[in-house]
Amino acid sequence: MKKLVLVAALAALAAPTLAQAQQPGDWVLAQWRGGAQWFPGVIQSRDGNMIKILYDDGTVETRPVNQTKPYNWHVGSKVECRWTDSQWYGATITKAAPDGLTIDVLYDDGDRQHTQTGKCRSN
Repeated sequence: MKKLVLVAALAALAAPTLAQAQQPGDWVLAQWRGGAQWFPGVIQSRDGNMIKILYDDGTVETRPVNQTKPYNWHVGSKVECRWTDSQWYGATITKAAPDGLTIDVLYDDGDRQHTQTGKCRSN
């Protein structure tokens, strides 16, 4: 029994926790208003289980930690972005600027766009 407890304790220490990946200054994806889509933003503050997020589009809200996850978009990520008609369309990130906020996307219909992460979301 002692061996099982020791193994569990060591595994817990070695495994990354949500708290480690979700502190002020971390870039995250969060479920705006608890919806199904994930939007990029930066954690402004944390109070227990609640995280205040400044989204890349400029909006701010406080979400439970379980409705956020570390930012993981990269070249090849599937996203939805707003086209010039303000509608959401499926796309793939084809290029990311060094600042991480400016991306190029290839829409599923073949159109291309140079846009910002604040105009995109993922499922």
